[in-house]
Amino acid sequence: MADEIRAEMVANVWKVVSTAGAEVEEGDTLVILESMKMEIPVLAESDGVVAQLAVNEGDVVQEGDLIAVIE
Repeated sequence: MADEIRAEMVANVWKVVSTAGAEVEEGDTLVILESMKMEIPVLAESDGVVAQLAVNEGDVVQEGDLIAVIE
């Protein structure tokens, strides 16, 4: 079953750490968001392979926007 990782707040995508096709473990950092001068890591919620990264560095995400899909 695919695990969708979604933004929990409005933020800028500061850095994309992972890539599509990369194997990740629960707790690995996928991207780092920036909001109000704070860096917020977005973590993999399960082990698997990054099937899709839906953001690029410099993008602005809204609450609920898709960031990544892990299969």
